[in-house]
Amino acid sequence: MTKRVAQSRARSMLEAVANLLVGYVLALLIQQLAYPLFGIDTTLAEDSAIAALFMLGSLARSYLLRRLFERLQAF
Repeated sequence: MTKRVAQSRARSMLEAVANLLVGYVLALLIQQLAYPLFGIDTTLAEDSAIAALFMLGSLARSYLLRRLFERLQAF
């Protein structure tokens, strides 16, 4: 059986950031489409700020879960 090489912390962060950037753009598009359906009026700047807050939370979640699973894989 071949031993699996663990993903480095830097690689974990790079993957998480790439995932977040795609998610950030998608969130902006969805907000621009969905908010008016619910009568929520926002500017692009407000949508950007809201998406940025969620992005920070998502970055922390993605990175920490990746590191947890890497650690569990070692056992």
